[in-house]
Amino acid sequence: MEPPVVAVYDANVLYPAPLRDLFMELAHSGLVRARWTDAIHDEWMRNVLANNPALSRDRLARTRDLMNEAVRDCLVTGYEGLIEHLDLPDRDDRHVLAAAIRAGAQVIVTFNLKDFPASILSAHAIEAQHPDEFLAALFDALPAAVRAAVERQRERLRNPPRTTEELLATLEGQGLIRTVARLRSLPGPA
Repeated sequence: MEPPVVAVYDANVLYPAPLRDLFMELAHSGLVRARWTDAIHDEWMRNVLANNPALSRDRLARTRDLMNEAVRDCLVTGYEGLIEHLDLPDRDDRHVLAAAIRAGAQVIVTFNLKDFPASILSAHAIEAQHPDEFLAALFDALPAAVRAAVERQRERLRNPPRTTEELLATLEGQGLIRTVARLRSLPGPA
């Protein structure tokens, strides 16, 4: 992977706050040219609200707005006309592929790999990657930069603050097994 790769973040990567924070840090740091759409925002926000009714839509809208402000050229538009011409196992994921095509993305970062078959994506020079696969490859290319991004994420955690090991355990619990193993293999804090 030659950074900065253009990557569309699927809603399931933005749904859990720890992953969203890490993937935002990678984008804000310029390690990834992150892209998403208003539809992707709507999907992760809808699911967060469904599973956490105590949160307010206004709070999530503020998070969405801050994300859009933090990452230059993150919002993909003008992709809607491509949707009807695409065929995926889950028709509801066609908007993600359409956005990736429109953005010139090389990667869709998603947990739902089965919904983005390589046989379909390869025709568009796009690959679907699990977040752990994506981050492990980024780490292999730029270990010090990824490590610094994780440390900046940890430093921002205030309520409650987290030790490096606590953050790594959280990320591991989110499915970043290989990435966390790589981070732990380096001496000193993440």
